[in-house]
Amino acid sequence: MSDYALAIDLGTTTLAVSLFDCTAGRRLAMTGSMNPQRRFGADVVSRLDAAVRSEETLHEMASLIRDELLRLAHELCAENAVPWSAVTQVAIAGNPAMQHLLLGLPVKSLAFPPYRPLFTSGKRLTAEELGWDGSARIYLFPMPGGFVGGDTVAFLYGAMPGEATLCLDIGTNGEMALTADGTIWATSAAAGPAFEGGNLSCGMAALPGAVNSIRIEAERMKIATLGNGEPAGICGSAAIELVTELLRLDILEAGGRLRTGAEIPSNLGHRVVEQDGENAFVIHRDARRALLLTQRDIRQIQLAKGAIRAGMEVLAERARIPFTGLQNVLLTGSFGAVLRPSWLKSIGIFDEGMVQISRFIPEGVLAGVERALATDDGFESAEQLGGRFRVVPLSGTPLFERKFMEHIDFPHPQ
Repeated sequence: MSDYALAIDLGTTTLAVSLFDCTAGRRLAMTGSMNPQRRFGADVVSRLDAAVRSEETLHEMASLIRDELLRLAHELCAENAVPWSAVTQVAIAGNPAMQHLLLGLPVKSLAFPPYRPLFTSGKRLTAEELGWDGSARIYLFPMPGGFVGGDTVAFLYGAMPGEATLCLDIGTNGEMALTADGTIWATSAAAGPAFEGGNLSCGMAALPGAVNSIRIEAERMKIATLGNGEPAGICGSAAIELVTELLRLDILEAGGRLRTGAEIPSNLGHRVVEQDGENAFVIHRDARRALLLTQRDIRQIQLAKGAIRAGMEVLAERARIPFTGLQNVLLTGSFGAVLRPSWLKSIGIFDEGMVQISRFIPEGVLAGVERALATDDGFESAEQLGGRFRVVPLSGTPLFERKFMEHIDFPHPQ
């Protein structure tokens, strides 16, 4: 009889859970959902603030995430005819705020300087300690610093980067790491959930019904959805792809302003409408709903990409590796099925050199958690990897603030 485990990517905006056959060393199935804590704030700062202000809110957030993860776990097992009692191990990777909130721990040390977690090594629990049924052993990945957590450690554990490799987890917390002479320099830029669809007007997680591809050809929109169902919303990768298309067609200015319909000479001008006093671009419209990319959505993407690029530049300076000296760039995130490096160049995160050495790793955090389960060394190698991290704070850093302002605009199309 096989032993089974669950791998969990505990994201700020989205949750991903996979059922892993430990005997065969392979994934059987996966599922996901939106993080139910989002009603307390779209980002970690908002949730930490809410948890610091009210112990009742802290416990409610812990209860919400525990219940949702258990629901996903039971659902996954039932759909694959695996009894929950056969799941012997659960491994979880999330940023420090998410891991603290899962455990119901005080978060004051994360919410205020010096922004440190209550512990940095991995944590071992029983199912009972999370209020779950069953007897599974639970492991939480190490948290090297205040905003660099188990998800970053898991991503690098799965990716196994070589020297001079930049690793980017482009999500709400914008974690990034750069390897240099055996040290892993890491930081986190508060990008917000735009790249995961979290605070876009019609955004949603990369789940069935999400628009995950948008192209404009001969003035016609070509969209695709996950599962090929009716469009229900737009995931982060499609939002980035649409922005690159709008920039290419000069419908979107480098400063971020969406032109009015009257300023657009093609038939695409009819797709620009006024919504709540600002311009919006119609992605899809049917009898039930209209999916729009609004001016506010575009601003959110600008803020996110400016923060990520600025964080990358601070990290490169600290590690003393210029972008021209990078050997590889590894990308992951919960924004959709794929994120083309050329899109990141179009919106101003990458330069041409990075595009040439970039590789996208789908579900990078989840893949790293699964690799740790398959290694079967009691997570000792994951612990050792966590010990190599050196965390670089960005808050109040003049270089970060200057670079952020420099990169707030989109590049002018070539």
